[in-house]
Amino acid sequence: MPKPLMQRQKIITMENDQIWELRLYVAGKTLKSVTALNNLKKYCETHLKGKYKIEVIDLLMKPQLAEGDQIFAIPTLVRKVPEPIRKIIGDLSNEGKVLVGLNIVPVSN
Repeated sequence: MPKPLMQRQKIITMENDQIWELRLYVAGKTLKSVTALNNLKKYCETHLKGKYKIEVIDLLMKPQLAEGDQIFAIPTLVRKVPEPIRKIIGDLSNEGKVLVGLNIVPVSN
């Protein structure tokens, strides 16, 4: 049974006000890791301006943190909030795929 319009609008508004919590798992400052971070920052500034938090986790420094999010490849981006958790592996160079993978509605120019 579909939710009434008022409830759907409330859910959309809550999601729009929510701070996105993103974790980027890297292994040192490799070209792919630096590229992934730069791409992520660019996409967030364009599509989530002021509504995101990026945490970069270097698995060379803290390898034990890979287990919690089941990280098997790097770089890996994990969207913690809003749920459900989503993961993207790679340097995040394809903006369209990243936005779809994270379920971000692109800002129209």
